[in-house]
Amino acid sequence: MNQTEIVPEEWPVKPYYKRDLAVAYAPDITPVAALNRLAAWIRHNQKLWQALLNTGYMNRQRIFTSVQAELIFLYLGRP
Repeated sequence: MNQTEIVPEEWPVKPYYKRDLAVAYAPDITPVAALNRLAAWIRHNQKLWQALLNTGYMNRQRIFTSVQAELIFLYLGRP
């Protein structure tokens, strides 16, 4: 069994509300601050930003699609 292919069950690839994912990455700060932090991480990671734009991502959307969540996990790791 290849250890690198094991995917944690806690964060499966599926659609997530932005707020839920942001709070998962930064549980010790307020949800608004967590959203701002996640947005900054996304904007500063040019490869992630471009990959999200290629999926049709828009700043004001409230839910990351499963494809977008998978990209976030790929570039930022799982929460």
